Amino acid sequence: MSRRDVISAAERDALMGLLGPIRTVPAGRPIVEPGDRPSFSTFVVSGFCARFSLTPNGGRQLTEINVAGDFVDLHSLLMRQMDHGVVALADCVIAPAAHDALRRLTETHPHLTRLLWLETVVDGAIHRQWLVTMGQQNAASRLAHLLCELYCRTEAAGLASDHRFPLPMTQADLGDVLGLTQVHINRVLMELRRQGLVEWKAGQVTLNDWDALVKLGAFDPTYLRLQSDPV
Repeated sequence: MSRRDVISAAERDALMGLLGPIRTVPAGRPIVEPGDRPSFSTFVVSGFCARFSLTPNGGRQLTEINVAGDFVDLHSLLMRQMDHGVVALADCVIAPAAHDALRRLTETHPHLTRLLWLETVVDGAIHRQWLVTMGQQNAASRLAHLLCELYCRTEAAGLASDHRFPLPMTQADLGDVLGLTQVHINRVLMELRRQGLVEWKAGQVTLNDWDALVKLGAFDPTYLRLQSDPV
């Protein structure tokens, strides 16, 4: 939030006051199940998680990756019943923000209300961009776009620098994001490595040629709205 706008000390206190006791969710465990009616929204303190939808034949599509600093389901305040789930991709530390507390915040802190609304607007922008990449780009371009996006988001969260960032995802997870088989993901990764664009070791990704990856993925970070532009 502080990348997008100035947050006062009183507003920081109000945000911190939203959060309940933290808990750890192990990798692979659901944080929220499809169909749940949660009484709280979830803030990611650390770790990686993802929204997912299931198909009737047992397939899984990851529809957004969330990193530290994200509220993964603010929309549940208004939607009530979840039409998707949230799963931990790595061990996650999370904190609940009770819906009753969020409602009180919207009545007493209009600026924070706009910033939280912006969080859901950016979520929608990410979903739209993923639809474009899935529908219009080839496998290598999709992966390049995803890596560029995740670098920008982890850098904004203070988790990345110098084009290196943590990515505790399996190739199966990547396939569930990009709509590709694990075999296809492996081939694309090998090609990006062969070209010297990417290194991926022990959950750490290094983007060796940022400009080339941006071009390959047709990546424009405008939709992430990481610049300061007060609301």
